[in-house]
Amino acid sequence: MTRLIALVLLTSTVFLSACNTVAGAGQDIQKGGAAIENSADEHK
Repeated sequence: MTRLIALVLLTSTVFLSACNTVAGAGQDIQKGGAAIENSADEHK
């Protein structure tokens, strides 16, 4: 029973950290796209 609880906690931690990582990566990509768009607008 203790092993099952430990496995569930470990799995939950991995999934929660993965969600935060993906969300952070999405925000970084969005900021990069905005910077490229602004640069393109300035050089028209």
